[in-house]
Amino acid sequence: MSVEYLKKAARTAASGQDDVRAAVQAMLETIERDGDAAALKYAGDLDKWDGEVVVGADDIQAARAQVPDRLKDDIRFAHDNIRRFAEAQKQTVADCEVELNPGFWAGQKHIPVAAAGCYVPGGRYSHVASAIMTITTAKVAGVGHVTACSPTRPEIGIPPAIVFTMDLCGADTILNLGGVQGVAAMAFGLFGVPKADILVGPGNQYVAEAKRILYGRVGIDMFAGPTDLMIVADASADPTMVAWDLVGQAEHGYNSPVWLVVDDRALAEQVMELVPQLAQQLPSTNRTNAETAWRDYGEVIVCPDREAMAAVADEYAPEHLHVQAADLDWWLGRLSAYGSLFLGEETTVAFGDKVAGPNHVLPTSGAARYTGGLSVHKFMKTVTWQRATADGAKPVAQATARISRLEGMEGHAKTADIRLEKFFPGETFDLNPTN
Repeated sequence: MSVEYLKKAARTAASGQDDVRAAVQAMLETIERDGDAAALKYAGDLDKWDGEVVVGADDIQAARAQVPDRLKDDIRFAHDNIRRFAEAQKQTVADCEVELNPGFWAGQKHIPVAAAGCYVPGGRYSHVASAIMTITTAKVAGVGHVTACSPTRPEIGIPPAIVFTMDLCGADTILNLGGVQGVAAMAFGLFGVPKADILVGPGNQYVAEAKRILYGRVGIDMFAGPTDLMIVADASADPTMVAWDLVGQAEHGYNSPVWLVVDDRALAEQVMELVPQLAQQLPSTNRTNAETAWRDYGEVIVCPDREAMAAVADEYAPEHLHVQAADLDWWLGRLSAYGSLFLGEETTVAFGDKVAGPNHVLPTSGAARYTGGLSVHKFMKTVTWQRATADGAKPVAQATARISRLEGMEGHAKTADIRLEKFFPGETFDLNPTN
């Protein structure tokens, strides 16, 4: 039996994307040229915001007072989990030093960037979880200054729960700015904040394109496309649970791919029947997103065995990969391409999105083949150093001179020659690479 598609996506994540590059490029150029004034104009035109950009201490206190205590406790719970996971990650980062040859040492250091810009999505949803994931991880990494920004709502600014979360997680400056203007303000150092060395956080296609254009001038976490999910399930899986997990991810947006890979045709058919029914239970906008994403981007794939299922998963390299199948240890050892892995029905992508601990800023569109998600490592530079005694430099200088001459780089060779002449006067060295 070969792999069979019971449902094939009519579109891909790249289908139907507006060409926004020119518009975003023009906005960035205008904001870089005209500074704060241009960012303010875009904020007024696009978000109907004409209030203060920098959120002050009194505003933070007022926002805190508007957040219900239970929600504050939930946010603190999520923050604690995410902070402790980031701290555990940081423990895996170690400086090192090795004596490569007698008298010649080399090593590496991990240095956090000086400034980071954290973009927190707004719009339809108040993404408090994105604030926790980005700001907390940057602070644990040791970033010197963290600026956070998020889209405003008319007459309100950033929603109070997001402001509370940004402050709790340690943001040094909070900006009432979203979209391209928010990204630009952090990248160009507007409104008194330091220029960001790295920009992180999810956003819409305009935010993603702004980060793409700015990449190189600043670091970014990744090139992000629409969020996606693959569920791998065998005959033991609960079809209702599988269907709800697909619907829950599809509500992100009309172009959020969701894929189901099974080795049991009956399970596949049950889930295909359930998904449209369950989507009907969502609020209207969420329902429209889920229905459209499932119709246009959803896939159902039947495989002959678990090895074929794993091969399909590795080929797709999904952002979220949820295994609802027997022998979870086998899957953990076998699977190799995913942003974040969820093992068993006892967990779900929503746990990871909101409070569990591992970061939810993850590679999309197959990028999990070559990169992982946001972590403390993204905010740290791994740099190297070397040091030597004269005796330790002696064999290195000789080899450097000969290899440099073989490559035709005489200037490089001379920098080795002069050290041999200074440190070992009177000695003769054969520095001809052809001898």
